[in-house]
Amino acid sequence: MFTIIDEKKAQLDAKRPLPKYTIRSLREKLNLEWTYNSNAIEGNTLTINETKVVLEGITVGGKTLREHLEVINHREAISYVEEIVQGNENLSAWQIKNLHRLVLKGIDDEYAGVYRDQQVFISGAVHTPPAPYLIQEQMEHLMTWYQGEAQTLHPIVRGAKLHAIFVGIHPFIDGNGRTSRLLLNLELMKAGYPPMVIKVENRLAYYNALDKVHTAHDYQDFIDLVAVEVEASLDLYLKAIA
Repeated sequence: MFTIIDEKKAQLDAKRPLPKYTIRSLREKLNLEWTYNSNAIEGNTLTINETKVVLEGITVGGKTLREHLEVINHREAISYVEEIVQGNENLSAWQIKNLHRLVLKGIDDEYAGVYRDQQVFISGAVHTPPAPYLIQEQMEHLMTWYQGEAQTLHPIVRGAKLHAIFVGIHPFIDGNGRTSRLLLNLELMKAGYPPMVIKVENRLAYYNALDKVHTAHDYQDFIDLVAVEVEASLDLYLKAIA
């Protein structure tokens, strides 16, 4: 299934260590696109150029404080993901809460890093997340799966399933989508892949694939969607170092 992707990953690995300044510019490009698209999927109206300006410390007129914080917070969350990767740390519920705390910092501090105590619904989705009293148990099941069966899976499948299961539980009041995409890239980056970007223009296919996971327990469309974007990121890196 991943033959071509595995070959491209092997080509990239064979070129390591990669040129320092090339890596820096690729990282900045992908992190900008990751931040812009992940926020745009959730309704943030900043353009990619406005997102870049906010990351440089400049305020954009006519945009809300929340939209600015979503950009700044996402950058800090990416930095935390990179720290986990560099430290080769095992994923834990504590890390997931820390990631979420960074995503909602200054936006909703009361619920940042705290499992929800209310029922929520996912706009446009058929699937209804579990009741609040089930969240702790379902998150424990997720971590048990992650520490066991998930470790036998291809990193793309593991990352995609981690994202899908997590967002199905929807353990937090807000910020679940951004956190799930951070977790997906965390898994890919730990396995030596560059981060991938789910683009806002693919939002409908993304939501439909997730709904198929949660209603029919069929992960294939979502795994395929992730694989396409992983290959695109690998192609970007390989082109840069050719």
